[in-house]
Amino acid sequence: MSDDKTDEELAAEWAAELEADEAANGGGDDDMGDDFAAEWEASLANEEEEAKTNLATAVIGNGQTTERILNQDEIDSLLGFSLDDEDADDTSGIRAIINSAMVSYERLPMLEVVFDRLVRLLTTSLRNFTSDNVEVSLDAITSIRFGDYLNSIPLPAILSVFRAKQLDNFGLLTVDSNLIYSIVDVLLGGRRGTVAMRIEGRPYTTIERSLVTRLVEVILQDAKQAFAPLTEVDFELDRIETNPRFAAIARPANAAILVKLRIDMEDRGGRAELLMPYATLEPIRKMLLQNFMGEKFGRDNIWESHLASELWAAKIEVQTVLDEMQVPLKKMLDLEVGDTIFLNAAPDSKVQLKCGDIRLTDGRVGRMGHKVAVRVESPISDRAKASVLKEQ
Repeated sequence: MSDDKTDEELAAEWAAELEADEAANGGGDDDMGDDFAAEWEASLANEEEEAKTNLATAVIGNGQTTERILNQDEIDSLLGFSLDDEDADDTSGIRAIINSAMVSYERLPMLEVVFDRLVRLLTTSLRNFTSDNVEVSLDAITSIRFGDYLNSIPLPAILSVFRAKQLDNFGLLTVDSNLIYSIVDVLLGGRRGTVAMRIEGRPYTTIERSLVTRLVEVILQDAKQAFAPLTEVDFELDRIETNPRFAAIARPANAAILVKLRIDMEDRGGRAELLMPYATLEPIRKMLLQNFMGEKFGRDNIWESHLASELWAAKIEVQTVLDEMQVPLKKMLDLEVGDTIFLNAAPDSKVQLKCGDIRLTDGRVGRMGHKVAVRVESPISDRAKASVLKEQ
């Protein structure tokens, strides 16, 4: 019994202590909860007030505007390009502003004529080169920055760096993988109607590089003939590269002309791209600005004949020099009326006939009637004629 009473007493004591603790802490918890509730209600009220203020400031006139996030199409339109359409020719937005300083090829009318001529020449040359039915077409002529072009080259590819000898600069000819395997297949006797095998993940062999080098030489030879009516340019192959970083011939920001050629051999073929920086074309820029008139590349035969006839009728000043000598400046300044200058020439000495600073021929001084005359003793040399025409 004593143990039972003891347990009951302990339970009563614990219950009393719990009630005392609840009585002591209960009021504080209620107060704390009330404080938290009041603080939370105040913060919600402030957020609502700020939202109303922002909405009120967004009202313009009688209309009301709210903030909106642009979607991907609107962002692409603003920037002027899309990741899904990198090859688009029509640009707008920010990209159009960036590229506005680039010279468009339409301002050089002769370029299109030259490359149309290149297409005709290539069609014949590649048919002889491959002994197959080859069709060459001009896809596009565009302006591009050199750095953007290097980043857009689909690899693997062979990049041929060539030098324009008379223009003293370089160009780039890119042959894509499809055309490489097609040329190898055709030149090594592949059957018609079969698709050229393409093995990914391996470098080009020596035979493949050698055959592509022959193709590049044919294209460069026809490019020389295409420029021939305009100016003489020798295109010499400098090196063959497979890494675009090693084919850098200009700074990334420099503008260049890109010519895309499509070469089809029945069910085979590929692309060849010819890139020439504007620095390469600068020496012949005036020629590229003229308009195309027949096969004479802008020359007017009537005007040329009229100019030639008028040029031969032009009058020039001819001087007869008896002698030349050097004297001190003081002596020349002290000359007075009646002084005599002694020349190193005899009465029968030859005199020089000059046009400006160009010596034409020699002669002897004589007399014809009441006038002094000079008799020409030797013909005018071709070198003197050329110098006179150059000066005029």
